[in-house]
Amino acid sequence: LSGFCNSLMSDGEKKTYTLAEVAEHDTNQSLWLVIDNKVYDVTKFMDEHPGGEEVLLEQAGRDATGAFEDVGHSTDARDMRDSYYIGDLLEVDSGEKEAAEGEGEDEQPPEDVQPRAANEGSGVNWPLAVITVAVAAVAAYVFMYK
Repeated sequence: LSGFCNSLMSDGEKKTYTLAEVAEHDTNQSLWLVIDNKVYDVTKFMDEHPGGEEVLLEQAGRDATGAFEDVGHSTDARDMRDSYYIGDLLEVDSGEKEAAEGEGEDEQPPEDVQPRAANEGSGVNWPLAVITVAVAAVAAYVFMYK
């Protein structure tokens, strides 16, 4: 509720959210995440995300800075990210932050979120990659022997 109240602030004031408030938005119905202490509501972006919605759901409701940086997003992706910005993460002491980050680790995922299979990759569309390589091999064969 306080997150809702914070979002009603006038445009001149920064909206702030605690990590606990962000953690409440961890489903495909409402998906928030934190990158560089900024809060983003990416619910409407899930269907458009090139890596698939599963990648976003894995980071939902928490600090996704490391995951975002590890992927090496383009400048266009970073610019697009800004359009989903809703506020800043409220500074908390490290004890509160660790407690908030540790919450829910033993919980089961919501019913509308399917668990990932053990053999699933991290957003790589393997069938598409295999087909692409196969088409390239056939094209190279045809080019070389015609």
